[in-house]
Amino acid sequence: MELEAKLYEIKKPIMVLGTSSGAGKSLTVTAICRILKNLGEEPIPFKGQNMSNNAWVDWEGGEMAYSQALQAFACGINPSAEMNPILLKPQGNSKSEVIHLGKSVGITTAKNYYQDWFIPGWEVIKKSLNSIYKKKPNCRLIIEGAGSPVEMNLIHRDLTNLRVAKYLNANCILVTDIERGGVFAQIIGTLELMKPKEKKLIKGIIINRFRGDLSLFEEGKKWIEDKTQIPVIGIVPWLNDSFPPEDSLDLLEKKSRFTNPDIKVGIIKLPSISNFSDFDPLENEESILIEWIRESQNLRKYDFIILPGSKQTIKDQIFLENSGIAQDIREYSNNKGNIIGICGGLQMLGTTLEDPYFKEGSKNISEQKIKGIGLLPLKTTFFEKKLTRQINSESVWPCKSKINGFEIHNGQTELNKMQSALKINPIFKELNLGWYKENNGGGTIAGTYIHGIFENDSWRDQYINLIRKSKNLPILSKKSISYKMKRESIIDNLANEFDKHLNLKQFLN
Repeated sequence: MELEAKLYEIKKPIMVLGTSSGAGKSLTVTAICRILKNLGEEPIPFKGQNMSNNAWVDWEGGEMAYSQALQAFACGINPSAEMNPILLKPQGNSKSEVIHLGKSVGITTAKNYYQDWFIPGWEVIKKSLNSIYKKKPNCRLIIEGAGSPVEMNLIHRDLTNLRVAKYLNANCILVTDIERGGVFAQIIGTLELMKPKEKKLIKGIIINRFRGDLSLFEEGKKWIEDKTQIPVIGIVPWLNDSFPPEDSLDLLEKKSRFTNPDIKVGIIKLPSISNFSDFDPLENEESILIEWIRESQNLRKYDFIILPGSKQTIKDQIFLENSGIAQDIREYSNNKGNIIGICGGLQMLGTTLEDPYFKEGSKNISEQKIKGIGLLPLKTTFFEKKLTRQINSESVWPCKSKINGFEIHNGQTELNKMQSALKINPIFKELNLGWYKENNGGGTIAGTYIHGIFENDSWRDQYINLIRKSKNLPILSKKSISYKMKRESIIDNLANEFDKHLNLKQFLN
């Protein structure tokens, strides 16, 4: 099917553009997806190009941005890499891994990206759109833009904003964040920088994150509509529900809501941290306070430590050693500390890391083989081909439980036979998904390749109770609210709030 020949038949897509990065595009799309699902429509999220190390793996092993996976959940459908056909995963030094339709296709510098990848990028976007409409001809695409659509030094090679809007002749909504200030200049400036045919695509404006009495903005609303001849279709108030962050900036701004926790968790803030949505289920535990560890310190105040995933494990392990945090972790382990590593964190807990193909941040031959933190007898070798897949397994520690999640990693980890005297046990029936070791004096060291491990409610409950027992705290017999149910509740709340303040009727013809 040629999409160009079928445009007149499809339901008019809705595209959410922003006056800047962080204007609220992602959550606006999420809310609209759930609103339309509740109206009986068949919404599908789409973002032509995203840049994030917070990734998801679809059921065919394809990588995509977590924000589009979240939007798919809001639609009540399974995420697919077609919903985010281009994913750029930053590696530092102005380099990124390029993912097309879920598969790694190369490494690029920022300087060379548009020269080398613009044409194939646009082709993969069109291919994804054709595939989506072929499978779901009655769907309505809810499209998210990226940053500002009028960055004048980039607009001629922008793959994911006005180019997509014009290609689909989408009904566009311009979102602006009043919390940042200068909302009138944001709106007028953005529209003035558009060409007349681009400006005609903007059918509505949303004022986002308004604090206080909405009626006080009536005069401002009228001024905007008179000046632009575009209706303000919604003034959305400040919302308190927290959502999985889209990028590391949002992550750093997140603060725990709980002031009297039973358990304190320290998460190591790696320079190349990835998949930080792994910890969202812990954010929803009322007995837990999360703090981020950015520099060397005594870690004894924490009840357990997490080493998260990394986009560049070698580079991050060198950072841990040079900063003194690696030694802090070893001392914490010697003092009956509890440690869990996820993916790159698992790899760093081992004894040896080898990077023969320079895949994980090693810069020279001397860094191709380095020592890990050395708390688990594991050796990891990074190969050229990446493993990405959904996981359905069963845990044997700290409890027997069905486990779902996904893997994204280059490294292959195996037991180091030279240190077989260090007793280590598998966490799962599928042996190479994770291991744990109990220290003689107390405390456990565990590591797993499974992203999303804490989304498994029974496993999370039992691990937390293991920590509570070590602190002589009462075991929590009442099961916590299912994280996935909690996520659904938050999406419903978000959609309900948007629906109260948003008029989408004109967009549903």
